[in-house]
Order: sequence, then C-alpha cells, then structure tokens
Amino acid sequence: MSQATTMDRRIGKSFQILAVLLTVFFVGNMLLTVPIYDRIIIPIVKKVQKKPQGLIKLQCISVGLVLSILAMVAATLTEIKCLHLAQLHGLGNDPTAVVPLSMFWLVPQFFLVGSGEAFSYIGQLDFFLRECPKGMKTMSTRLFLSTFLLGFFFSTMLVSIVHKVTGEKRPWLVDNLNQGRLYNFYWLLAILSVLNLFLFIVGAKWYVYKEKRLVEEGLELEKVEPSCHAQEDQHFWRHPYITTR
Repeated sequence: MSQATTMDRRIGKSFQILAVLLTVFFVGNMLLTVPIYDRIIIPIVKKVQKKPQGLIKLQCISVGLVLSILAMVAATLTEIKCLHLAQLHGLGNDPTAVVPLSMFWLVPQFFLVGSGEAFSYIGQLDFFLRECPKGMKTMSTRLFLSTFLLGFFFSTMLVSIVHKVTGEKRPWLVDNLNQGRLYNFYWLLAILSVLNLFLFIVGAKWYVYKEKRLVEEGLELEKVEPSCHAQEDQHFWRHPYITTR
C-alpha cells in the first residue's frame, strides 16, 4: 500500500482512487484462482500426469511459493522504476510528491500474491485435513489458521531487524519512500522466499503420504460415500474404513 501512496492514482482527469483499494485485486484474484484451479488446472494436470487427483497437496503448496517469489520480484522491479522516475523529475526530497507512474503497475504483484496465497491455502488445508489422524483434524485446522499469526509476527520482527541493521545513513525503510531503499527489502523477501521454497522441497521430497504408508503396511483405504450426517469433505479418506487385504 505504501508504494501506491507515492504513485499516480488517477482514473481519467479528476477521479482519484484510494491506495487501499488495491487489496481488491489481491482478494479478487484469490477468489478467481480457486474455480480456475478446480475447473481448468486440475483437469489438465489429470490428463498430462494421468493422476486422478491432479496436483498433489505438496505440489500445490510449491506452486504457491513460486508465485510468491515472482510477486516479490515484480514488486522490486516496480519500485526501482518508481524511484528512477522520482529522481529523474527531482521529487526525491518531497515526501508528498506524486511520481508520474500509474498505480496500476502494482496490479501484477497483487495478482501474483493472490494466486500464490490461494494455491498455498488450498494445499495446506487439504494436507492437514487428509494427512492428520481422524481425531486431530479439528486441531490441524487450528494449526493451519495459526500460521497467519506467526506470519504477522515474523514480518514485524523482520522489519525491526532491517531498521536496526541498515542504520540511519542509508535506511531501506523510511517515511519518504523516494529516499528509501524499499527495493532492497523486496529483494530480501525474494531471497528468503527462495530459501523457504528450497527447504520445503527438501522436506517434501522425504514425505510419504498416508495412503502410500498404509498400502505398504498391507492396508488399503476405502472411499467414504456422501452422508447427510457427514461434516467433512465427502472425498476424505477415513480410518474406520481401513480393511486388511
């Protein structure tokens, strides 16, 4: 949002929109990604990979992490362009100056973040609900939601560390964005996102899905038919229906 406050937010000659309205693109793309994933992406993946479930859970999370990296790169490039125009027009010392760059340059990064969050949420929620023991499904959803709190906490901590490390001479984050180095902060986020993706792939490589573990132990799962009393997804695999071969 802070980027948008220094950019041209006009539509037409006189109408100006609020910077906070950029969240519409974020939320809207999240809502749009879910049906696209369900109706378009999954059928394509089923045909290409010849797997009935389409993208598996950890693959879905990986796609979300990759999109988040691309979003940070897009944010960095946009900020560099914005600073270049601010310096070109001599607006660096004026914190209220409007850089001659449309706010809609920020839309791609919001679209990427929205799609990335959608893929990550779908994969995480599906993973927790399907892989956890039956008695822990409720707890797993609570743990899933607690990641939001942890994310806000670590974001605040990262901002504080950046403030302390960069010092006062060449700070990355300042009130006047035209004098700051916000693009360095975005590069840092991109690097941390790449590291996070690498660690996730290493961990996912060694994970064995519950269905495969049960098959290796000589057990198999039966699909549960929809029931009017069922409170869970009709596609979930449930332990009470485990049978020996």
